[in-house]
Amino acid sequence: MTVQLTLFNSKMEVFKTIKSLQQTLSHKVGKSTLGLVPTMGALHEGHLSIVKRAKEENDLVIVSIFVNPTQFDKKEDFVNYPSTMQADLEALEATGCDFVFVPSAEEVYQGNLSADSFDFGGLDKVMEGKFRLDHFDGVATIVKKLFLITRPNKAYFGEKDYQQLMIIKKMVEMESIPVEIVPVGIFREKDGLAMSSRNIRLTAEQRLAAPEIYQTLLKSKMLFENNDLKKVKNFVKNEFVQNKELALEYFEIADSETLNPASEILPESKYRAFIAVFAGQIRLIDNIALN
Repeated sequence: MTVQLTLFNSKMEVFKTIKSLQQTLSHKVGKSTLGLVPTMGALHEGHLSIVKRAKEENDLVIVSIFVNPTQFDKKEDFVNYPSTMQADLEALEATGCDFVFVPSAEEVYQGNLSADSFDFGGLDKVMEGKFRLDHFDGVATIVKKLFLITRPNKAYFGEKDYQQLMIIKKMVEMESIPVEIVPVGIFREKDGLAMSSRNIRLTAEQRLAAPEIYQTLLKSKMLFENNDLKKVKNFVKNEFVQNKELALEYFEIADSETLNPASEILPESKYRAFIAVFAGQIRLIDNIALN
């Protein structure tokens, strides 16, 4: 089924079913390169920057919009996830996106609404995986399905979800899926807050306080140069103790490749700082390369 857009002279095609999408892709892609940008909708400039990157590097681009139920550990987060479908489609049309896939859960999971189990070699046991049980099994399950449905040459993922990016790379390697995973840098608001679909749910007070997350990461990067992990962690913890709007869930310094938390700083290794903060019930994450 192809969805009719309320857009003027749109060349972008929107599909709800796997069959109609695959029929069109088999007819139109041919020897052209296809880039995939998986999203859960509620698109912002960060998403659109990824789509534009995909447009630069591929003949054709497909964007998926699907809020995946199997990756939510809290039902209320799934229920409350923002939906702005018409605005999303208009924004994608303006980028020159070629195809959009907007399936239902029934269409994607075919009556078996459950996640597969993966062995990510420990990548999923730290940070986000530690606080969101089975989250990455759900992520890998839907991304694998999207890869097999669309058969892209390249797939694009933002580095804001850096742990997710590394897990998808691992899944592609384990499953021998012929797709190149392309990381795209974090897109930020002018005040440094990492763009997220959840940001629109912040109160005025929370939104005013939220840039401190990135400011704290920048300060932690400066402290990291002195090679004192304990000092960095204590600094970050103390930054949020007196904050009325933001509550620290975790701060971790980990190896950029293995995601193993650092116990000491090795000169030949690359590290990133990862943070998760609650603004009321809204959970915000961010990260930064340290060296």
